[in-house]
Amino acid sequence: MNKVILVGRLARDPEVRYTQSGKAFARMTIAVDRRFGRNGGGDQQQQTADFIPLVAWDKLAEICGNNLRKGRQILVEGRMQVRSYEAQDGTKKYATDVVINEMEFMDSKPRDNGGDFAQNAPMSSAAPAAPAAGNAGGSFGAPVTDDDIPF
Repeated sequence: MNKVILVGRLARDPEVRYTQSGKAFARMTIAVDRRFGRNGGGDQQQQTADFIPLVAWDKLAEICGNNLRKGRQILVEGRMQVRSYEAQDGTKKYATDVVINEMEFMDSKPRDNGGDFAQNAPMSSAAPAAPAAGNAGGSFGAPVTDDDIPF
């Protein structure tokens, strides 16, 4: 099984690009806290962060590019992907990314029209979210109707 679940804050703004065939992808880095004890598991906890590269594809990549900024807290579920490539000097290099399948905003994002905050909602590469009818602000957390449920 290849499944990764991470909660952290974006270390930089997402960078959205398009493949030659027009498929959107976004690259970003998430900072995930890591705590460890001193002196073999003592009471004092020292905290550091791991910086993990993420990749999103298609509609989820566009959602990331439009709604995420450095410092935003997110939860991602995806899979680990290891790829190799040849560097300019001819050596073989390896890179590891987490490919996002689903994402959820963990904090609130201020709307453009003032101090109101948008609701949190999961985002998935399999089922892109659309704003609800009558929701002029286009905030997340659109209500689900019976037509949206596949069973």
